[in-house]
Amino acid sequence: MDICIDFDGTCVTHDYPEIGKDIGAVPVLKALVEKGHRLILFTMRSDRKKKKKVNGEEVIVEENVLTEAVQWFEDNGIALYGIQKNPTQRFWTSSPKAYGQMYIDDAGLGCPLLYNEDISDRPYVDWNRVQRMLKERGIL
Repeated sequence: MDICIDFDGTCVTHDYPEIGKDIGAVPVLKALVEKGHRLILFTMRSDRKKKKKVNGEEVIVEENVLTEAVQWFEDNGIALYGIQKNPTQRFWTSSPKAYGQMYIDDAGLGCPLLYNEDISDRPYVDWNRVQRMLKERGIL
């Protein structure tokens, strides 16, 4: 199964542009990959260059927030099949939406969330409940 995964609020807490805190996604994502599922990072993060004034001079500043998210997966030993797109969909569609059979996203209706103000001021994915749901559906 191709599974599209959001990043902020889903894999880590919402601390954009920084990488958020651990919320328990790593063991579940690793288990999905070990079962043969393919993960596609599908996030609003992007790398870009922007103009900024520093000491009165305009300079180009690089923001590599997508690269940092990809690095988080690498640092945690989680293989990604795609980044922002499903690598095979270019053969059958020109749609910019990444194709997957499942999407795990804190903004998704019905996605189980936790609210813990000690960790984050915004809700984030409850990976214990996600793991139970995946097991109940025979995905894990």
